[in-house]
Amino acid sequence: MKIALLAPIAWRTPPRHYGPWEAIVSMLTEGLISRGMEVTLFATADSLTNGRLEAVCPTPYEETPGIDAKVWECLHIAHMFEQAGEFDIIHNHYDFLPLTYSRLVKTPMVTTIHGFSSPNILPVYHTYNNNNYYVSISIADRNPQLDYFANVYHGIDLDLFSFNDNPDDYLLYFGRIHPDKGTYDAIQIARRLGMRLVMAGIIQDQNYYQSKVAPYLDQNVVYVGSVGPESRSELLRGALALLHPIYFAEPFGLSVVEAMACGTPVVAYNRGSMAEVIKDGETGFLVRSLEEAVAAVKDITRLNRSACRDWVEERFSKERMVDDYLGVYQAILQ
Repeated sequence: MKIALLAPIAWRTPPRHYGPWEAIVSMLTEGLISRGMEVTLFATADSLTNGRLEAVCPTPYEETPGIDAKVWECLHIAHMFEQAGEFDIIHNHYDFLPLTYSRLVKTPMVTTIHGFSSPNILPVYHTYNNNNYYVSISIADRNPQLDYFANVYHGIDLDLFSFNDNPDDYLLYFGRIHPDKGTYDAIQIARRLGMRLVMAGIIQDQNYYQSKVAPYLDQNVVYVGSVGPESRSELLRGALALLHPIYFAEPFGLSVVEAMACGTPVVAYNRGSMAEVIKDGETGFLVRSLEEAVAAVKDITRLNRSACRDWVEERFSKERMVDDYLGVYQAILQ
């Protein structure tokens, strides 16, 4: 089977530190290659793959000052569609823009919807609903006005996240510094408990960081920036618990799964996909408020960290993800 995988170009594939969509595309690409598929990855020119790499954008636009993202988006997507006839199937991970090309080619296209950045993008999905194969990453993230061919939960490389049954005594916040992610709430939860909080992630809202995060930084509330794969695993496995007090409907939550893979339970506000990703009362706690989150952390040591690891091995391995997508491709092409 000849497969074209269209990755975003905001970050490298795989990412150096941040880039959840690119991380998924990389794992899927290498997993498909290991199954004997002929895969062409369309990504930035500095991307890494054991397959064939096609690139027109030299470096990621989020890492390259002065680059015009729209210009390189257009060139990147067009470059793939100009070669569409070479493939049995196209797998789009670039959100809505490639949909507008899909009626110009005969090759069927799968689009994984990694979340809806705004209701304003829905008209594109509506327009191309009947000639695309939409895949959701959680049932909670499905839009009732769209037709879905499948749901495929993200998977992770379990070899990168070793289990730890003897954590340190700190709490961890791992995600974008942004109001949607509830960074301020994580700080307040830790402060009420008198516990140390380590925060990692890119600053996506500078004003929010300056007003709601920076004033609280001290020896007990520490911001370590955006971290790469090695530090990521170390932080996740060492934490007593991961705090995920989100204020939006999280489409999936990779850091939640990565934490549980290390044995680290998660305390999350019950929004979006959290009820699908966390086994409430066994791999973490789903709560509705800051007060409930504080109470949940006090109860966190009664959870079995081995159960967290087992849950991820059963449901969220990269191997299961690759199997699911191969099943999608085969069902479309049969």
